[in-house]
Amino acid sequence: MACGDVLIVEDDREIGSDLVTVLSAHGYAAVLAADGSRATESALGRPPQFALVDLGLPDMDGVALCRWLRDALPEVALVVVTARSREFEVVMALDAGADDYVVKPFRVAELLARLRALDRRRVARFGPGSVGVGELRLDLAARRVLLGGVEVDLRPREFDLLALLLSRAGRVVSREELMRRVWGTDWFGATKTLDVHVCALRRKLSVYGHDPGRISTLRGQGYRYETGP
Repeated sequence: MACGDVLIVEDDREIGSDLVTVLSAHGYAAVLAADGSRATESALGRPPQFALVDLGLPDMDGVALCRWLRDALPEVALVVVTARSREFEVVMALDAGADDYVVKPFRVAELLARLRALDRRRVARFGPGSVGVGELRLDLAARRVLLGGVEVDLRPREFDLLALLLSRAGRVVSREELMRRVWGTDWFGATKTLDVHVCALRRKLSVYGHDPGRISTLRGQGYRYETGP
């Protein structure tokens, strides 16, 4: 069973490869980035559920990367994995947005337990039937949309469209899939109706301070809900 995407930011190739192997064996989809630049590119391209960040990176300070990840991906479960065990360095990482930390060398069982604990906290906070990015949250069971704590009134198709885009935040969702998932396999009309609904969705959310550019158009491909700042 898939346990979620994990971004591993580790410049030691041997340690990074070992982590990928172990996490993959336990059901995680693990991606390795050797420095901060590759980590930010990977995180925006495919937002992970978990991030393991080494503080000693060759191109940027690991604490700064933690701060960037927390701002760009508010829901990511962020764990610092470091050989730096001095208290002030750990405190800096936690203050920058890290949820937890482990000190090298560490036991694999401990790391896995911490990931499971963070996932339980995430589900308890957001609920298993919700999706969202930042201040925008959808309660799938109640079919409610909250933006900064304020409820937004959407039509059923608009809600379904936004839910699908948010569930794939940071990734392109093709026009064909949007039509199939939102309008159903029996839809034979023009796909122009999709564009009309996206425009209406942007307009309604913008009334509540949502940036219309968050839902970006990729010509000839589909739409993407942007996770970056």
